Order: sequence, then C-alpha cells, then structure tokens
Amino acid sequence: QVQLVESGGGLVQAGGSLRLSCVASGRAFSGYTMGWFRQPPGKEREFVAAITRFGGTTNYADSVKGRFTISRDNAKSTVYLQMNSLKPEDTAVYYCAARAGTIATTPKYDYWGQGTQVTVSS
Repeated sequence: QVQLVESGGGLVQAGGSLRLSCVASGRAFSGYTMGWFRQPPGKEREFVAAITRFGGTTNYADSVKGRFTISRDNAKSTVYLQMNSLKPEDTAVYYCAARAGTIATTPKYDYWGQGTQVTVSS
C-alpha cells in the first residue's frame, strides 16, 4: 500500500505560479513511477505529467509543455509539479498517482491521492 497526500493548491491569477507537492508513505517511493492528473469541472480526469522512478524520463501533456515541470525527491518521498504561466483553463482538481510500471498517460495507476484544488482567475 502507498498513501499519497497532495498539497499546494489554491487560488492564483492568470500568469501566476504554484507548486504542488505530493508526499508518499508506505512502500518504497523509488519503486514507483509518479504522475499528475487533473479533473476540470464537469470533465473527465486527464493526464498532466509523469516521471520515472529515478527521474530519468518525464512526459507532459501538450497543453502544459513548457509551463509545467514535474520532479521528484526520493529521499523525501515527494513528487512536485511546478506550474508557471497559469491559465484559467488549468483550473481543476489535481491528483498525484503512483504506478508500479513505466509511464502511462491514461489513469492506469495503482494509487491515488485525494486531490488538491487549483483555481486560476482571469
């Protein structure tokens, strides 16, 4: 079992920045690929970014490339999502997820956090 707890969400103006954190507990954090997903109001959950176990490979949705950066610190069992140049369409509940396998851009992850709300005002 892996427990994931996100933090760092909030209200920000368009063009601003936020950094989300997700702390994992339970099994060895470095054994998991980590991903960030988001669910905008009234829409399905969508892939945002993912990072392999030791950070060697990352993958981003086209909508966030060049604006968002995923990183991880295995010593702290934490994955981060740095979000810059935020847009109103980035408004969503953001979830971190863990997967015992390679990067997946679909929600085929084994463990999920409870989510943190990000709201970007225009």
